[in-house]
Amino acid sequence: MGNGYLGLETERERLTIGGFVADCATRHGDRDALVSGDRRITYRDLEREVRQFAKALLGAGVTKGATAALMLGNRPEFVIAAYAAGSVGAVVVPVSTFASAEERDYILRHSDASVLVTQPSLLKHRFVDELLESHPELSGGRPGQLRSPAFPFLRRIVSCEPAPPDGVDAWDHLLSGADEMPDEILDAAMAEVHPRDPGIIIYTSGTSAHPKAVLHANGTPIIQSWRWADALGLTPDDIVLSRFPYFWSGGFAMTLGGPLAAGASVLTAETFTPDVVLELIERERVTVLQAMPHTYSELVDHEDFATRDLSSLSMAVGAEPLVAALPDRAWRAQANGYGLTETFTFCTWADPDEVRDRYAGEFRTVHGRPLPGIDLRIVDSETGEPLAQGELGEIAVKGATFMLGYHKADPEDYLDRNGYFRTGDTAHLDETGMLHWGGRVSNMIKTAGANVSPVEIESKLSLWGRLKVAAVVPIPHPVVDEAVVLCAVPHHDDAVSPDDIVDHLRSVLASYKVPKRVLLVDESDLTHTSSGEKLKTTDLKRLAAGLIAADDDDWGAHLRASHPELLVQAAPAGT
Repeated sequence: MGNGYLGLETERERLTIGGFVADCATRHGDRDALVSGDRRITYRDLEREVRQFAKALLGAGVTKGATAALMLGNRPEFVIAAYAAGSVGAVVVPVSTFASAEERDYILRHSDASVLVTQPSLLKHRFVDELLESHPELSGGRPGQLRSPAFPFLRRIVSCEPAPPDGVDAWDHLLSGADEMPDEILDAAMAEVHPRDPGIIIYTSGTSAHPKAVLHANGTPIIQSWRWADALGLTPDDIVLSRFPYFWSGGFAMTLGGPLAAGASVLTAETFTPDVVLELIERERVTVLQAMPHTYSELVDHEDFATRDLSSLSMAVGAEPLVAALPDRAWRAQANGYGLTETFTFCTWADPDEVRDRYAGEFRTVHGRPLPGIDLRIVDSETGEPLAQGELGEIAVKGATFMLGYHKADPEDYLDRNGYFRTGDTAHLDETGMLHWGGRVSNMIKTAGANVSPVEIESKLSLWGRLKVAAVVPIPHPVVDEAVVLCAVPHHDDAVSPDDIVDHLRSVLASYKVPKRVLLVDESDLTHTSSGEKLKTTDLKRLAAGLIAADDDDWGAHLRASHPELLVQAAPAGT
């Protein structure tokens, strides 16, 4: 019997991480599920490897309710470890591979991680060495018996390398214990995992100094995986390559789960440079490419673009530069949806045909109708009262794929009195129930597809202590949508430079959160609200835009053409 409430044919009890892996293996069998270099893993092989790792975790004491942190790139081990931990009812905690040491430590401690599965290195990061250098008490300990006051529940670190340092377990060594765990025990454990059990925590930038910990049920990423397969129109003939990391909700559901639900092949790529991407598209006959606009611009501008065979591509998500460069290509139709980490990606979706026929020219603002099981309303931002059809207000949401809550937070801190989550985004609903997005109420900055909290950056600089004023604003950018820009006033006796500020922020923040431009300004250039307590954001954005336009021709041209209001002279100080 199908699950009509969710609009899915899958039975409710199968909507678990373990059930998903088994169902995909039954449906798609010997087709390639994952392709990583020369390694090809079929759906049956993936189920087998997930079950083996799940048995190894059970044998190592990682059971239902335990927290398994994963600090891994887009590689098969992430898929296997995440699905294995979820299969036994452990709470999966993907950790950003961009995370600074401070962010990594906060996530491991706050999530109560009992095991960390990682890899020795990726790009400039040396994950294992950096962790042991920061916390030498972990070195030399016995796997399964680690002790660190920084991570009171962490007992085991597992690394994807044959001979890791003392105190760290090797992936293969942990896996060797799987045969001691009977399949009957694993099956019994999986049978006790319910779709509404805690299943995964996604850490994401918020309006506080620390990242928000968004706790979702075990079944939520699976519901969204089936939905993404349908929304994108994926088939078993598709070969999918994506830049989106698996540790984001979008990566977990759209990039990984959706293609697997459809029986497609997922190419895993830990690096996404233009030459690597172009070579993979040609060699593997990629049909679906998922990336950000600036990535497509880099592909089009690459010297090999014109000589590579890209004829297999039929879908490219968010690919305006690529579509423009290949105008004669018959691209598959796409439409918009609205969502957020708290709903594990989309909670509304628009049918591509309807958008084309009824809402021509409104692609960027038409975001569809609520998906089954989602209760969405438009409310007055101040009162929380529902608004009439056509009125612009704040999006409020709850329902089937809404989070279980923020980990270690009280519901009254993030839900309104009616039990809705106020998103900080504005929209209106038309007479057909279609959502028309109207912009953000909150001060989050959306840069190259990632959310960045100004409060987080400003708090790091406040702790640093070398700036009298540090204010972060979003400035429209021709490539990354919004650029993170810092306006800074140093203390009068400190000769701190923009490079000094950037170097410090790189040491305490993920790379994508570091401001794209640091502007040293005079305090007399800043205007305040009537109370004198806050800077006037509009004036600050005008000040920053004017300074940028004065010394950056391309960025300035974009601002003059698309955002001339930002180049109006800011009000003098004190007015």
